[in-house]
Amino acid sequence: MAAGDDARARIQRFLVTGDNRLKQGVAHAKVRESWEQGLAVAREAGLEETVRPLVEARLADLERPGRKES
Repeated sequence: MAAGDDARARIQRFLVTGDNRLKQGVAHAKVRESWEQGLAVAREAGLEETVRPLVEARLADLERPGRKES
């Protein structure tokens, strides 16, 4: 697996982990941590501009009024 493919797989794993944590009712801090880790990997791999909008949308939804933390 090429380095770029490895980074993409790690990014996807962090984003999906955050999504799953949210669905399972895990604390928002842990959800946010997963997504931010994915963004950090993207930054290191030069993919930040592609991934940042995905993470920002998730974070905005997480912080919207009415979203209850477990």
